[in-house]
Amino acid sequence: MKPMKKLIALALLVPLFLFGRKFYDDDPLQKEPPPLPVDNAVPRKMNDFFDVVMNTLGHPGERHNQASGEQRFISAGAVNTLGEVPDSAWFTNRIGSRAMTGEEVARGPRNGNAPSAEGPWVITAAKTEGVTPGFFIKDSAGRRYLLKFDPPDHPEMATGAEMVGTAVFHSLGYNVPENYLVAFTRGRLVIGQDTIITDDTGRERPLKESDVDRALRRVPRDEQGRYRGLASFFIPGKLLDEFRYHGTRADDPNDIVRHEHRRDLRGLFVFAAWVNHNDSRAINTKDSLVEEDGVQFIQHYLIDFGATLGSASVLSNSARDGNTYFFDAKQTVAQILSLGLYVPAWARSTYVKHPALGLIEYPRFEPEAWKPNYPNPAFVNRLPDDTYWAAKKVMSFTDEQIRAIVKEAQYSDPDAEKWIITYLTHRRDIIGQTYFSKLLPLDAFQVDGGKLAFEDLQIKYGFGKERNYQVAWSRFDNSTEALTPLQGESGFTLPAAVAHGENGAYFAALIHAEDKAKTVTVYLRKKQDKLEVVGIDRTW
Repeated sequence: MKPMKKLIALALLVPLFLFGRKFYDDDPLQKEPPPLPVDNAVPRKMNDFFDVVMNTLGHPGERHNQASGEQRFISAGAVNTLGEVPDSAWFTNRIGSRAMTGEEVARGPRNGNAPSAEGPWVITAAKTEGVTPGFFIKDSAGRRYLLKFDPPDHPEMATGAEMVGTAVFHSLGYNVPENYLVAFTRGRLVIGQDTIITDDTGRERPLKESDVDRALRRVPRDEQGRYRGLASFFIPGKLLDEFRYHGTRADDPNDIVRHEHRRDLRGLFVFAAWVNHNDSRAINTKDSLVEEDGVQFIQHYLIDFGATLGSASVLSNSARDGNTYFFDAKQTVAQILSLGLYVPAWARSTYVKHPALGLIEYPRFEPEAWKPNYPNPAFVNRLPDDTYWAAKKVMSFTDEQIRAIVKEAQYSDPDAEKWIITYLTHRRDIIGQTYFSKLLPLDAFQVDGGKLAFEDLQIKYGFGKERNYQVAWSRFDNSTEALTPLQGESGFTLPAAVAHGENGAYFAALIHAEDKAKTVTVYLRKKQDKLEVVGIDRTW
């Protein structure tokens, strides 16, 4: 495909009706076109403090706005005509799109790159100060890793959270690092010949054995005297920098949908709320320049899930985490006006307290009230069809798959494993109940036995009762988007005009139940003498 044709094909993923047509011959796209080559990717290191201030005090990116008393919504981009996210350098459809075994879900991105048990692990760089140390290591096969540990008062907490989070976000569809739990003795670590550290006085000097020993004193050990760590295999390609949750990369010709409008980033709000990934911000992302089939392009990663499931990586979460921003004006005003007597509901929750879990709870969980550490433009821009897409993914995790994922964290206390499973299953169901109620949750449309068939996800998962659906059939003009009603047709059996329509003809079925504001319009196309579902529109 020539570069200009690729660019036009990519542009079709933006919610604009180019050339006056709603659907194209290759709709619905299941995968984005091959990427354009990236020749001059420039690293642009982000200042984390600036990112906090910018998103807390400002409003970066394009937002839905109020004008003349009418709300203007900006529809999601990077979606196909069915409202799904195509495979891309950002996202690969996995759970909810194809069958996955519990073993596959639990394995996540791991692809046989665990650190070699033969030979030493050479320390090439180190962080020996702070609550928890960290080492960059190279195994005997020459593979590079970041070796991370649990805080001293919470053995298994951060490493367990990272293992669960990695498997969850990989199954959901995101690019994530290969993370491996490791257990080793002190003798496994040796210092590289030219390894330098910066000491607490700011002076650079060679790393010493005593530095490593002192750092490891803060690392919990098991009954056999082994250190438990998480070895994060280096992301392939040339590492660049973080991606922002708004705007696009000027040096990436494939990055044409503003990040605050991408459905895979808007829907990430729901996934983050599920596992309480309140540290879901730019600093925990990474872009990498990779090469496939001779073409260089940028792949986008989510990294660092140690601050999930009640963990804050270097300590346990506080009750604030996931419930309020770093700075919340409403909470501050309430405290001032009540002279400090106001106690928010989340502060009255009963939290499970366990060294390996941090602070977690689910009975008071309200997905729409959940908050990351500070405002995220993509999260703020989420709409009901974005959260519906995400809720479908969350509900696709079975109890068996969740149990398989949590087992990979290798908690030594069975109660810790049990609590995480309970936490994830209950919060999963609360997410389904919440977001399936915001619109008419009809899905899995297909033409079957001369009828338009579908599933009602509220009923499928036991969140609602049977309801009466009404349908109105129309011809659809793909050029003008004009609808011509087919009179007298009101059932889900295909009208004769639809069943026997000519090739290239389009039809629309407008469906609603008791609430007429919540509709689903299903578009059918006759192609090679077969009717196919080519598009879905939703209102709420």
